[in-house]
Amino acid sequence: MRSWKGGPREVAMVRTSSSDPWYVTSPDGTRLAVWSTGTGPPLLLVHGSMSDHRRWRITEYLSDDRTVHAMDRRGRGGSTDGPDWAPEREVEDVVAVVEAVAADAGHPTDVLGHSFGGYLSVRAAGRTAQVRRLVLYEPAVVPHPQPPEVVARVQAAVDAGRYEEAVEVMMRDVLHMPEAELAVLREQPSWPARVATAPTLPREESVPLLLDPAEAAAVTAPTLLIRGGDSPEFLQDAIRTVAGSVPDCRVVTLEGQQHVADQTDPEGFATVVREFLRG
Repeated sequence: MRSWKGGPREVAMVRTSSSDPWYVTSPDGTRLAVWSTGTGPPLLLVHGSMSDHRRWRITEYLSDDRTVHAMDRRGRGGSTDGPDWAPEREVEDVVAVVEAVAADAGHPTDVLGHSFGGYLSVRAAGRTAQVRRLVLYEPAVVPHPQPPEVVARVQAAVDAGRYEEAVEVMMRDVLHMPEAELAVLREQPSWPARVATAPTLPREESVPLLLDPAEAAAVTAPTLLIRGGDSPEFLQDAIRTVAGSVPDCRVVTLEGQQHVADQTDPEGFATVVREFLRG
């Protein structure tokens, strides 16, 4: 075990064999699993809701010239869960992993966050100098929780053990995902892992996801915002909020895509990311 110190934090990082995850301990004691592959400068992937590290189809297109680190957020995959969940705890998680990856590499890391993971990533980037470049794919900056009746339906499905139904309610009624895209996701090897995350959905959909202007203004990393041209309006609003708040920020639109372009066109999505990271 080594302890990486960054500012007031102390980050415990444990590596096992290359085929296993390594672990970072968050400030509240949560054990976060990180899965790594490839060679080259580091890139940390932070997944959103209904996901763990297995969601990423872009890894194979990036790992030829990047060391890609995919974390499991708390309560998913190989990570433990903390006693008192709040978005603030998850922001601290991402900061801890960023600083561990950067310490291991000897220089700042690039970060790519999707949806809820994008929201956490932009907030984390305002708190640490160890982010070199930041990519945010439709970060879930959503000032209002989902309607109580939607959250209640998700909770009822979870309580009854109907995890797949809970995930599909989210995809259809919150993300307004077309059936064709939902069918693509169902065919992916990561689908069972998505379904397994259902118990974490009610808590994430019951709180506002706010971006403090001062925190956003503290982001020094050049930032790329990726949006789907056909994505729901609340995600378009989120893009506008971040674009107007983060200093060095540009927006690219993937025409004809929605919230899962990295799944429906992983090679094309990875190309956009790679070009930005190369500067």
